[in-house]
Amino acid sequence: MLSRSLRPAVQKAVAQPISQVNAQRNMATLREIELRLKSVRNIEKITKSMKMIAATKLTKAQKAASNAKTYGQANSEVFTNSEATAPEGGKKLFVVISSDKGLCGGVHSAVSKTTRAALKESPEDTQSKVIVIGDKSKSQLSRAVPDNLALTVNGIGKDVPTFADACSVADLIVQSGVEYDSVHLVYNKVVSAIASEPRIQQVYGEAALKASPNFRAYEMEDDVTKDLAEFALANAIYAVLVEGHAAEMNSRRNAMDNASKNAGDMIVSLQMKYNRGRQAAITNELVDIITGASAL
Repeated sequence: MLSRSLRPAVQKAVAQPISQVNAQRNMATLREIELRLKSVRNIEKITKSMKMIAATKLTKAQKAASNAKTYGQANSEVFTNSEATAPEGGKKLFVVISSDKGLCGGVHSAVSKTTRAALKESPEDTQSKVIVIGDKSKSQLSRAVPDNLALTVNGIGKDVPTFADACSVADLIVQSGVEYDSVHLVYNKVVSAIASEPRIQQVYGEAALKASPNFRAYEMEDDVTKDLAEFALANAIYAVLVEGHAAEMNSRRNAMDNASKNAGDMIVSLQMKYNRGRQAAITNELVDIITGASAL
């Protein structure tokens, strides 16, 4: 049995019309849809703005990448004409090119995955050291191969990388004390307007240049060979830094474009739900009015 204090409330709830309960429920649902519509519209504005910014930076990055290819071609000619090869069983150093920012698709995951696969190619490679440029790949590789990490660098890639940035990275590699016979630069290369893929570029060290058959024909001091190897490393790093930056901007533009399209589709779906709910609420109110008028 119900207590006397609860009986009036129960009787009032039972006597409440079902249509009024449904109307209140519809109003609450409409309010939720309206708030969600507002948040999705704000997200769409943000993604469209980020797409425009990425498109502007991409034009600048592509121009810099085309100019930086000269540095990479100069390195290739030096190693090709000297017929330099990495010593068999030599130590490898992997330099992963990424950045500190996300929201650009899977470019950071791609270079991290390529690095992990390269470290598993042979038993000797599993002990190779890894230097990471950028916090995004650092967080991934620090979990996957923590024992291989030798150095991490951040703060590069906020704008189009310069040759000074590449020189600073090359100096850090030389001063880190990591022993290597060849450097493998893991970076993203733009393949098309909608895609990029990870690549590995090999740069030979001082010992490989000294041992090359065509390079030994010239009498050079050890300091000259060492400086040439460091300059070649800086050249290669600059070329891949700019290429990786262009790939990141390209991927970010595509990612923000897809996000804007998805937000637009969600807005259309939510707007349709809102209109249907609003129409149902109006219909119920009209039914109540007509029913009440016919009862008089």
